[in-house]
Amino acid sequence: MLGRFAATLAGGMALALVLAACSRSGTGEARPQAQPVPVTTRTVQPAAWSDTLQSIGTAKARESVSVTAKLSEIIAQVHFESGQEVAAGAPLVTLRGDAQQAALAQAQATFAEADQLYRRQRELAAQQLVASSTLDTQKAIRDAAQARVREMQSDIGDRHVRAPFAGVLGIRQVSPGALLTPSTTIATLDDIARMYVDFQLPEAELASLKPGDKVTGSSIAWPGREFAGRVSTIDARVDPASRAVMVRADFANDDRALRPGMLVDVHVYRPERQALVIPEIAVIQVGRDSFVFRVKADDTVERVDVKTGDRRAGVVEIREGLQAGDRIVVDGTGKLRPGLKIRADAGKPASGGTNAG
Repeated sequence: MLGRFAATLAGGMALALVLAACSRSGTGEARPQAQPVPVTTRTVQPAAWSDTLQSIGTAKARESVSVTAKLSEIIAQVHFESGQEVAAGAPLVTLRGDAQQAALAQAQATFAEADQLYRRQRELAAQQLVASSTLDTQKAIRDAAQARVREMQSDIGDRHVRAPFAGVLGIRQVSPGALLTPSTTIATLDDIARMYVDFQLPEAELASLKPGDKVTGSSIAWPGREFAGRVSTIDARVDPASRAVMVRADFANDDRALRPGMLVDVHVYRPERQALVIPEIAVIQVGRDSFVFRVKADDTVERVDVKTGDRRAGVVEIREGLQAGDRIVVDGTGKLRPGLKIRADAGKPASGGTNAG
């Protein structure tokens, strides 16, 4: 009985050892890949590339003013409507000026009389019938009368408020019959045929900036639209608090889409150069690490850590890690790990506007 129990126990242990061995065989090293993984590849080649600097700026009119009057008077007429586009010198508001018109008429009459008397005395002086001192006195009287006429004309001119430059008027703030004072805004006037966008860039980028650099801008008011401009001015000073320099870009605005005060997302393009650029989808990001899968001569893949630069329109610049001629995996990276064999699908286009290698 004891012998049979021992035999049974020995048989059970042998069976357990066999099962354990089978288990270890099933969970050991991964079996070789039966089939190559289908992927899309591309050969890395230099391409034309321009770096970009990004900032946020505020749109400003080329010329902008709040129209006011020089004196206090009742408004007689308003010659514009809100939002109207006006030419330089166009009349905007006329103020009452009956008293000034009467004073001008009186001054003109006084001048006419003084001028006529001066002319007569000049003729007599030529015949030596009038002393030269008398002629000089009459000339001074005539000149004073003429100055008074010009003064009254200027006063009347101030009662006609005109547009100082061509532009678009804002909302009208006055009405006929209202008392207008120098502190009263009649309307805003902006020349928006061209627009300025002022923005800041770090001091470190100052050496790479120059007037004429290409700039693009976008606004949430116009989704999907890009405005083209150029750097027109770089400020002579760097802000000591922010260590940034103010830059002004000039944008054409023929359709008046940009308005003063708009927030504009600005991109400044540096001079074009040659760089290694690959589809953005080929770069795998894990934490702070970026890497790609490079194809070796035997069609297996290896992981290569890379340092990326600017990203734009589905592509990214590779600054370190790859060389021209390297073959990388573009699509299908999620199925890969180092050492696996791949099969390139040359018929499937790569992302980011590139072709499979």
